[in-house]
Amino acid sequence: MITKPMAIESRSMEIIAPHLAGLNLSADETKIYSRIIHAAGDVDYAPIIQIHPSAIGAAKAAILAGGNIFTDVEMVRTGINKRALAKFGGEVFCKVADAEVREIAQREGITRSMAAMRSFGENLNGGIVAIGNAPTALFEVLRLVREENISPAVIIGVPVGFVGAADSKAELAAQEKIPYVTVSGTKGGSSIAVAAVNAILYILDNSRD
Repeated sequence: MITKPMAIESRSMEIIAPHLAGLNLSADETKIYSRIIHAAGDVDYAPIIQIHPSAIGAAKAAILAGGNIFTDVEMVRTGINKRALAKFGGEVFCKVADAEVREIAQREGITRSMAAMRSFGENLNGGIVAIGNAPTALFEVLRLVREENISPAVIIGVPVGFVGAADSKAELAAQEKIPYVTVSGTKGGSSIAVAAVNAILYILDNSRD
């Protein structure tokens, strides 16, 4: 039995590696794929992960510039390595539980996740959006991009579920304005969004401080 954390992680990556063979991934893409698969415990993610060619570079640039990360739920905000992000001057924000957001959602008859993204508004410009739970949040961000010229640096959109999740991710992959990381179909979740974000942070700083 392997008991040392680093040894467990190394062995996990060795097990994952053959499932990425033949996908023609860059070193950075391999890291993101591997961490997503590791977080899910599911090698079936390998063929459904989609990374826009500009996404990793855009995410790196945003973080290095002190950009912030905006999440749909507290589970994503909590899981992101905030100490690593803070080294570059960024913060992680989630407003889904804010009183203002609850009022917007009730008044306009929308989900709180939608209202949270709407309330971020122009603050999303140049930042990273990380959505792991709510398809409605992803649909709202895409509407903001399309109708209000909001321009995040990258959208990590991996909402999970059987209602709206696959459609929202398909819409993300079909649009051409914003680089993205996503997974097709119904799979996804907060842990997948967190894995993608933390993989990018780890690419920039692997000190594990």
